Amino acid sequence: MIIRDIAAKIKSFADQYPVITVTGPRQSGKTTLCKSLFPEYFYSNLESIEEREFATHDPKGYLARFTRGAVIDEIQHVPDLLSYIQVDVDEQPHPGRYILTGSQNFALGNSISQSLAGRTAIARLLPFTMGEINRIKPLQSLDQILYTGSYPRIYDQNLNPTEALSFYLNTYLERDLRTLINIKNLSRFTTFLKLCAGRSGQLLNFSSLGNDCGVSHNTVASWISMLEASYIIKLLQPYYKNLRKRVVKSAKLYFLDVGLAAFLLGIQNVEQISTHPLRGQLFETLVVTELLKNRFNLGQTDNLFFFRDNKGNEVDVIMEYGAHLLPIEIKSGATITSNFFKGLNYFRKLADDQLGHENARLIYGGQEKRRQENIDIYDWKSLVDIELP
Repeated sequence: MIIRDIAAKIKSFADQYPVITVTGPRQSGKTTLCKSLFPEYFYSNLESIEEREFATHDPKGYLARFTRGAVIDEIQHVPDLLSYIQVDVDEQPHPGRYILTGSQNFALGNSISQSLAGRTAIARLLPFTMGEINRIKPLQSLDQILYTGSYPRIYDQNLNPTEALSFYLNTYLERDLRTLINIKNLSRFTTFLKLCAGRSGQLLNFSSLGNDCGVSHNTVASWISMLEASYIIKLLQPYYKNLRKRVVKSAKLYFLDVGLAAFLLGIQNVEQISTHPLRGQLFETLVVTELLKNRFNLGQTDNLFFFRDNKGNEVDVIMEYGAHLLPIEIKSGATITSNFFKGLNYFRKLADDQLGHENARLIYGGQEKRRQENIDIYDWKSLVDIELP
């Protein structure tokens, strides 16, 4: 088993907070990580019917077993248990008492904010980073990464990505969706998922999505929220602070695993990636998720936005840190052209007084790392160990 990039931060949290909550999508490796970091702790999985009934009907008795600390898996199944954990850690506020995991951000987030505010650190574990994948097996081609994605089991068990992601999707539909929301027509929701995959890296238009899959605007909003809660997608918000321009107000949609997006697009082998019309959007999806993982693995909050004004000028990612901004352009092409710099140069003039010492980056699908036009250019393999402000 490889050491996850977030491991040191979770151990650090355990020295400071009585409760550590590890959230993330199903099969991102939460259980494996927590059990390896805290091998001496009692382990309880609330997906077990027996454990769930014990925690539900006798919460005090359930917690009384954990004299040396506990890893409690899928805590969202018994959200009322958090109130009893609150009382317990208030009486014995020793750091690292409970390690909680959960894969449904809505239920978990609401319960934590009510019961464990100020008592828990929150770590967000997404699937493997490219650096973690590279430690298992040296990266092959960019197209292979876009096709395979980054769910740990695919790499740990050397699984066929198409088959594994098909099973993952079926499990998600059957287990999480029926818990989060009452979806009567699963085939229509599957169509909705595929339409979302085709829009990964694009502006989110609720009306267009609803019209294409035959549901209302409100239903689309509900389903989008549910996908966010399950860590299937991420909505990137537009950046507009202190800019004297009319900017778009719609968010951009990204899948949090590029392999799942590719699967939903009907891609069934790596050879189909290179000629696919949405390859550029898949590459952009990969880069944005890698930037997000970098933040989360350092225990930092999401600070990613994008810029687009009403005249079509745009930059794929705006990273806000302190009083400064770092614009990042993403291009899947392997040959650098002058067009790659258009959006960055426009934004640098617009927000010159807000840029830090490193005032722009370009991440592209080629092989060379260099500096050009006062812009730091990174090839796609640089994502393995890229450093961010």
